Amino acid sequence: MSRHAPRPLPGFDRVAPPRPTAQQLLTHGQTIVLVLGVAGVATAAVVSPLTVARTGVAVSVALYLLVLGHRTLLFVRGARTGTSWQVSDDEARDMPDDALPSYTVLVPAYGEPEVLPAVIASLQALEYPRAKLDLRLLLEHDDLDTRAVAERLAPAAGMTVVVVPPGGPRTKPNACNVGLVGARGQLVTIYDAEDHPEPLQLRRAAVAFSRAPRRIACLQARLTYHNATQNTITKWFTSEYDVWFRYLLPGLVASKAPVPLGGTSNHIRRGVLDRVGGWDPWNVTEDADLGVRLHRAGWRTGILDSATEEEANSDFVNWVRQRSRWYKGYLATWLVHHRHPVRLLRQVGWRGWLHLTLFVGGTPLLAALNPVFWALTLVWMVFGANAVQQLFPPVAYHASLLCWVLGATSVVYSALYAAREQRRFSLVPSLLALPAYWVMMSLAASKAVLQLVLSPSYWEKTVHGLSPARESTDVAA
Repeated sequence: MSRHAPRPLPGFDRVAPPRPTAQQLLTHGQTIVLVLGVAGVATAAVVSPLTVARTGVAVSVALYLLVLGHRTLLFVRGARTGTSWQVSDDEARDMPDDALPSYTVLVPAYGEPEVLPAVIASLQALEYPRAKLDLRLLLEHDDLDTRAVAERLAPAAGMTVVVVPPGGPRTKPNACNVGLVGARGQLVTIYDAEDHPEPLQLRRAAVAFSRAPRRIACLQARLTYHNATQNTITKWFTSEYDVWFRYLLPGLVASKAPVPLGGTSNHIRRGVLDRVGGWDPWNVTEDADLGVRLHRAGWRTGILDSATEEEANSDFVNWVRQRSRWYKGYLATWLVHHRHPVRLLRQVGWRGWLHLTLFVGGTPLLAALNPVFWALTLVWMVFGANAVQQLFPPVAYHASLLCWVLGATSVVYSALYAAREQRRFSLVPSLLALPAYWVMMSLAASKAVLQLVLSPSYWEKTVHGLSPARESTDVAA
C-alpha cells in the first residue's frame, strides 16, 4: 500500500475552495428562491385553494412512490451483490507490521467520563502495532470531569489528549478537525466514546486499502448494537441498523451513488481527507456531508466487512433527540450541496443526484410528512369529511393506497429478512409492531424541520451509558 495520497483523478479540482459549509444554511440566492416559491404558492392558494392542496398531495404521493421504489431497489441490490471488502483473520494478521500504514484514531467525547474506561480498553484490544498507532482523545476545554478521567487513564494507554479550544462550534466535527492537526496517521478513523470495534478492524482496513483501487478513499465498517435486546426501542433500532449497513449502503455502493457515511468507523486516506477539507464543523451529520463531498470530488467509498458495536439508544426522549439531529443534518447536507445545482449535476450526474435527493433529502422529508397524511386519514375515517375526499381524486387515492401497502410491506419484509439472515430471531416479535417506530421517526423529523429553521447547527447531546453491561454479540467480519 502506498504511503502517500493517491494522485487526484480527473475532476478532483472541480470542488474549489472554500468548500460549502452549513454555517450559513441558505445562500442569498437560495433565500430569494425560497421566498418567491412560498409567495407563489400562497398567492395560488388564495386564488384556488383546492387546486393547490390537490397539487401538494399529488407531488407528495409521487415523492413517496419514488423514495419507496428507490429503497426497494437499494435493498435488492445490497442483498444480491454483497458489496463489501472482505479480509479474513489470517489475511489481516499476515500483513507484516512494517508494511502496515500509520493509523490515527480520533475519539471525540463530551460529558462522558463514565464510558472512557470501556472505550480505552477496546482501543487497547486493537491488534495493531503500537508504534504505528496514533490514538487521540478529543475533549472540550470546559469538560473538566471527562478531562480528569482522561488525564488519569490516557497516558498509560498510549493516548494523546487533545483539548479543543473555545471559539468554534461545540460539535463533533469541529473536535475532529482540531484532532487532525498534528495527527501522524496515513489512515484516519473515528470511534465514538461508547464504541467497541472488533480487534482486527484496523488491520482489515489496511489490507483492504492495499488491494483497492486508489480512487477508493473511504471504507465504512458496519455498525451494530451490543444491547440489541434491552427493550423494544433497541430492537427496532438494531433492526434498522442491520438493514442500513448490510443492505442499503451496499446498495448505494453498487449503484455508484454518493454514500452518506456512518458517524464512526469510517476509515479514510489522510491525504484525501486533507484535499476535501476535513469535516464541516457546522454540520450536525458531518459524516453524511463528508461522504457526499468525497463523491463530488471523484473519490469513492466502499464497505468494509467488519463491525463496531455501539450502544443503542434505549430511552424514548433521548432517541428522539438523536434522530432529530440526524434528520436535521441530512436536510442541511442536501441544502448545502444544492447551492450550485448545475455544478452538482456535472459532478455526480443525474443518477447520482437522484440517489442523493431520494436517500439524503427524501428520508427525513417523508418522515416529517407522515403525520399530515395520517391526520387526513383519521379525519376521513372518523368524520367521512368530504373536503378530505376532494384532495384525493382516483389517481391520487390509488397511488396513496399503493404507497401504504408497498411501504409497510417492504419495510417490514426487509427488517424480517435482515433478522433471519443475521439469526437475530429475538427481534422478530418486536417487528410486528414496527409502525410504532415510524411514529417516533415522524416526531423526530418534525422536530428536525423546526430546528433546521431555528438552530441548524445546534448539537443535541446523546446520553450514553443507559444500557446494562455489554452483551456478547457477533462482531466478527
